[in-house]
Amino acid sequence: MDRLKGYLKIAGFFFAVLFLLVFIFRTYIIVDPGERAVIFNKITGNLRVAEPGFHILVPFVETPTVYDVKVQTYTMSKTQWEGEVKGDDSLKALTREGLIVFLDISVRFHPDPERLAELHRKIGPEYINKVVRPQVRSIARLTISGYSVEEIYSGKRELIQRTIEEKLRKRFEENFVVLDEVLLRDVRFTPDFEKAIERKQIAQQEAQRMKYVLQKEEMEKKRKIIEAQGEAEALRLKGKALAENPQLIQYEYIKKIAPTVQTIITDGKTIISLGDIFKKK
Repeated sequence: MDRLKGYLKIAGFFFAVLFLLVFIFRTYIIVDPGERAVIFNKITGNLRVAEPGFHILVPFVETPTVYDVKVQTYTMSKTQWEGEVKGDDSLKALTREGLIVFLDISVRFHPDPERLAELHRKIGPEYINKVVRPQVRSIARLTISGYSVEEIYSGKRELIQRTIEEKLRKRFEENFVVLDEVLLRDVRFTPDFEKAIERKQIAQQEAQRMKYVLQKEEMEKKRKIIEAQGEAEALRLKGKALAENPQLIQYEYIKKIAPTVQTIITDGKTIISLGDIFKKK
């Protein structure tokens, strides 16, 4: 019985010491959902990845580093409160002609949970500043350099966004990061270029207006020609008819006279009977 009590005292002492080591010296870690912990063993040099939950650490031997493996967003923008870097952090790139454009861009990504130990060993917790930011800036500039300013301005932004995403996904994968999405949020040009584009648009609109005016005048010209041709043909036919039947002159004249008039004296001597003419007709 005394021996059993002795064992219990030893066990109690052991658990008390363990409690002190675990809770007072913080030799444990709680990994939250959406996180992983890379635990480094100082003696063996090995790394192990801890899933969400409660984990006891070997005191003074194991040190944890927690990684957020949920989808994250990194933004580079002109607007101060939108980006991770305060102030104007938009990306400046050169087009194929060497003209400057400014990009607001966001990338959505997360560390690859299956390769987290490699990420920790080769890059470390600062992977956003070492991989994400520089790769985004490099790939975006390289992509923009393959397009002319007209192509960028005239609506190839979706194609540019897809190209950046394809190239960036490969680079991220090489560095143990998964790319979820690239968002090309805004493309801006220098004030001088924007003014030049505005002048060009105004000139194009004016050219379109003049084209419309010229087309309208051409149509009016054709209409008048057709009308004149019609009148000339009508006169020709009338002349032919008069040559064949001179009395048509009297008929045309009579049509304009009031219907109550039956007889006309033309020169003081000649009397025209309308009845006779109509009978002949």
